[in-house]
Amino acid sequence: MIEEQVILVNEQDEPIGLMNKMEAHEKAVLHRAFSVFILNDKNEVMLQQRAHHKYHSPLLWTNTCCSHQRAGETNIEAGKRRLFEEMGFQAELKELFHFIYKAPFDNGLTEHELDHVMIGHYNEAPIINPDEVESWKWMTIEAIKEDMVVNPDSYTVWFKIIFDEFYHYLEDHKL
Repeated sequence: MIEEQVILVNEQDEPIGLMNKMEAHEKAVLHRAFSVFILNDKNEVMLQQRAHHKYHSPLLWTNTCCSHQRAGETNIEAGKRRLFEEMGFQAELKELFHFIYKAPFDNGLTEHELDHVMIGHYNEAPIINPDEVESWKWMTIEAIKEDMVVNPDSYTVWFKIIFDEFYHYLEDHKL
């Protein structure tokens, strides 16, 4: 199996090369990524619980899906591809904003990403891919915020960072 590559970028999101995903996370090199938030008509966010056999952050809760763009793929195309691969449905996505973050893991890997945050709407149950996702649930934005304070170890490191950015974006913008 060929290892997936990530797109290395500078702080202006200009591509500067490709690198194997694992190597980029070992070396903490800045690369392009995306995070998708799916909301329903009740303004609840669909969360996924990462599969128990994932090499990092197993069984932790996170946003609907996130991953890395492939060479030649737009942010929206990548978000739609991964949403279908992980959650088994399609939705129209809209990019809200992007930002840079760096988050080390306990296993020595580091996420150093220029993350494109996207939103979409869907009201049905997903058809989760058990290779990627253990479970899923709907939660209100306020309930997520409150639960992160009470149960911070139940959430992925990156989701806590991205959710904070998403929450502040929602405070300043009407969706």
